Amino acid sequence: MNIFEIISGVVLILTCLLIVVVVLKQESKGRGLSGAIMGGANMNEDMRGRMTNNAKWALVTRYAAIVLFVLTILTCVLSARLK
Repeated sequence: MNIFEIISGVVLILTCLLIVVVVLKQESKGRGLSGAIMGGANMNEDMRGRMTNNAKWALVTRYAAIVLFVLTILTCVLSARLK
């Protein structure tokens, strides 16, 4: 195991932990059966046009997932080439 694999493994673990924390900070979007029948409002902005906290956490989750995906592919490809 070289230093690249150790560093990339630590970064991947930290990214996974970040995703877990960010997902747990978000509110549930499911409104149950009444939301499915009546239709739930998707409130991404408040009255002044600013993003809500839940929308911000969703954006952070999206970027963290992209980083995790790219780091995983990059780690696999570079680890195979370095061996």
